[in-house]
Amino acid sequence: MLFAYNGEFLWDGFEKMSLNLVPSGKDLPHDFNVIIEIPANGDPVKYEVDKESGALFVDRFMGTSMQYPCNYGYIPHTLGDDGDPVDVLVITPVPLLPGVVVRCRALGMLNMTDEAGGDAKVLAVPIEKVCGLYAYQKSLSDVSPWRLDMIAHFFEHYKDLDKGKWVKIDGWVGIEDAHKEITDGVVRYNEAEVKPAF
Repeated sequence: MLFAYNGEFLWDGFEKMSLNLVPSGKDLPHDFNVIIEIPANGDPVKYEVDKESGALFVDRFMGTSMQYPCNYGYIPHTLGDDGDPVDVLVITPVPLLPGVVVRCRALGMLNMTDEAGGDAKVLAVPIEKVCGLYAYQKSLSDVSPWRLDMIAHFFEHYKDLDKGKWVKIDGWVGIEDAHKEITDGVVRYNEAEVKPAF
């Protein structure tokens, strides 16, 4: 039986089930966990996991009538340049539910800057054991240029109607840069004096 206690989910025997307990991955930076916050092709709502409680909050309703082109989430126990966990865009055959964890591998990364600073997005697919559909995709060159353009266009314009917010797309970079972003994110998290709850 599942029940809630003090903001955490517990099973009979009081074993904790919390997003804070999800590790960064099994073989970083090649095999990493992504906690999904926003499903692909969902409504124009920006969801964000509250790192303290583990609850999924509505961060904001987007002013633009656009849908996220991929599942959107983060790698737990990492810190990006912006002080949030490393962001990941996950390509899947169907949208994933917010709050699920999926094991992934990187294909590359979209470098971008917004009003808060660097805000790179790792592009990933599930590992082959989870979904063999993308086994042939090893790098950005294996992803349709149309899909890459669609993703870049979304992030270039999704804040257009939000006053005081902006995005500059700096371009796509390869898998080595994505791996470095993940590795650096783990190091930043581990070196943080106060560990954020994610």
